[in-house]
Amino acid sequence: MEDRRQEEVLQAIKSRRSIRKYRKEQITEEQLNAILEAGTYAPTGMGMQSPVIVAIQKPELIEKLSKMNAAVMGSSSDPFYGAPTVLVVLADPERRTYVEDGSLVMGALLLAAHAVGVDSCWIHRAKEEFESEEGKALLREWGIPENYVGIGHCILGYRDCEYPDPKPRKENYIVRV
Repeated sequence: MEDRRQEEVLQAIKSRRSIRKYRKEQITEEQLNAILEAGTYAPTGMGMQSPVIVAIQKPELIEKLSKMNAAVMGSSSDPFYGAPTVLVVLADPERRTYVEDGSLVMGALLLAAHAVGVDSCWIHRAKEEFESEEGKALLREWGIPENYVGIGHCILGYRDCEYPDPKPRKENYIVRV
């Protein structure tokens, strides 16, 4: 039983892919809850749990965040690729490990999504979004301290494309000393 569990976890890590084209169909509440709960179990420095996860499924708010994110890139395209759910991970910069904490939460969200049959992708530029006045206004509206820093967006949905093959692993990825 233990060998099977190990193989399942390792296979999930190896088989998850970033998806960049989504159907409009919303993920289920059960899937969302499982993904969110998994994110709360990510390791954090000294167990202090500095991150927060904001779950967004309102199309108008996703569109607003998409435009904010695209503006950081100087683009007008949708950086969320039409995903119907966006999870924003923010973290308390008063904790020295806030970037690492938030990054571990993002990794847990991505793997949990894969485990429950939901496709995902990590989208950057949350830091710049929430440094803006518009971003700080959203933090206030959501009851999150304005000093929290955006770590990333975990977009969720069902892919509307072929499942990508893995890229070959680079040589010298691992150095043993």
